[in-house]
Amino acid sequence: MSVSPASPLSRPIEVGRLPRGRAEVSVEASPEECAALARDFGIPEVRDLVGRFVITGMLSRLTVTGTVEATVTQVCTVTLEPFESEVREPVEVVYSDAPPPEEPEEGTVEGAPEPPDPIVNGRIDLGTLTAEFLALGLDPYPRKPGVSFEVPAAGPETGPFDVLRRLRDGDA
Repeated sequence: MSVSPASPLSRPIEVGRLPRGRAEVSVEASPEECAALARDFGIPEVRDLVGRFVITGMLSRLTVTGTVEATVTQVCTVTLEPFESEVREPVEVVYSDAPPPEEPEEGTVEGAPEPPDPIVNGRIDLGTLTAEFLALGLDPYPRKPGVSFEVPAAGPETGPFDVLRRLRDGDA
């Protein structure tokens, strides 16, 4: 479930045209874009996809915060029935025009902050960001509400060699 570089949802924003200090931007996907994302993610349907973002910082380093919300139809991994669910994923991403470090520094601790995403040719793509966070918000093993997976109870003779044992004992 990854978004390709040529995402079906693209809203490039020129950072040089953003108001200084703070900007609010909404990304609303069209029905065609939602259908393309559903195909990309391998789910039956995506509806009402909206990303609401607040962009703060300087032109060389921006912080984008907000939420991505959508209604999705997924297939239950237990019953194989389609069902609708709501996705609401918080967003916090830092963008920078500085070149990324070549290799991680020695002694980097797991859980350390990720390096900033790049500002490419003076632009950031809030459509791709919306699609990426929608993908993060999808349950990889969706279950229809109220459905639980029950492990079948194992009987006393359900081992892999039971058939051989019964043949040996003459029970078969």
